[in-house]
Amino acid sequence: MKARGFLASAIMALGALALAAAPAGAQGPFYVEHVWKIGGDGGWDYMSVDPQSKLLYITRGDHVIVFNTAQGRQVAEIPGLHGIHCVVFSSDGVHGYITDGGANQVAVFDRKTERIVDRIPVGNHPDGEVFEPVTKTVWAFDGGSHDATVIDTKTNKVIATIALPGRPEFPVADGRGYVFDNIESTSQLVRLDAKALKLTATWPLAPCDGPSGLAIDPAHRRLFSVCDNQTMAVVDANSGKVVTTVAIGHGPDASRYTASGDYAFSPNGGNGTMTVVHEDSADRYSVAQTLTTKLGARTMAIDPDGKHLYTVTADFGPPPAPTAQHPHPWRTIVPGTFEIIAIGR
Repeated sequence: MKARGFLASAIMALGALALAAAPAGAQGPFYVEHVWKIGGDGGWDYMSVDPQSKLLYITRGDHVIVFNTAQGRQVAEIPGLHGIHCVVFSSDGVHGYITDGGANQVAVFDRKTERIVDRIPVGNHPDGEVFEPVTKTVWAFDGGSHDATVIDTKTNKVIATIALPGRPEFPVADGRGYVFDNIESTSQLVRLDAKALKLTATWPLAPCDGPSGLAIDPAHRRLFSVCDNQTMAVVDANSGKVVTTVAIGHGPDASRYTASGDYAFSPNGGNGTMTVVHEDSADRYSVAQTLTTKLGARTMAIDPDGKHLYTVTADFGPPPAPTAQHPHPWRTIVPGTFEIIAIGR
């Protein structure tokens, strides 16, 4: 996620703006269904739902939590990692891939045993990641070296490294052989051809500033970038044109879309809300609901059925005393307060 770290964007949520009272949840189709207190120390980053097992995977620094949402309990853990960010799943139903930013590698694990079976060296500090189904490749976006490393899942070998115009963030695949990624440092969106293994377009996202989360409606060819300036930019995936923008909350980091009801989501950790955007048509959008979640809940995962969403956060203590090196220190996570918020429809 953001280069300032997977803990930082949750902590920044608790600044002066974030401490203002969150707006009451507007009436709408989504509601908080469960809150699971699972504890543990440290920060967190991307969340993913295995489309086959329906297990929820949450990256937490040096390990991955595997959570069974049907049972409401943690069922496994993948340890032995070094500053991890994202988990994606290949279509073979066998392997998963973890970007291990602290080790500059992608760790491959067996989805039945939850054990690491291979480690693939990639670029500097891999962060966002996506499985591209047409070519059956995994794309790891390297935040430190500003490039994308492409892995063939048949061999688990690197087949290409593609330079990018800046620091990458969330990627998505359209199911037609193209990969899209937000470039946070330049407020741009790039398109990459998975068959040709090359960058084919770079588009400005203005008025979006500092994009992070990215989602896609593949049927209507619309991309949803959420940005630091409380804006969701809706982009035509064919032309790169910003079709419209929608106001969202403060401190987003993820974005998701579901065709079930035509909703796009922005979890806003800075004011503890989730903006639910309805796609009225391909070019018209409206805020259907502002759901109250909790401060720090700025990432999310969604079940393929589109009716079960998940976000995570914790409680935060006061910041340490300022220093010359850190004049505005972040607040600290209260140990043992990590929780999963399940949202239903």
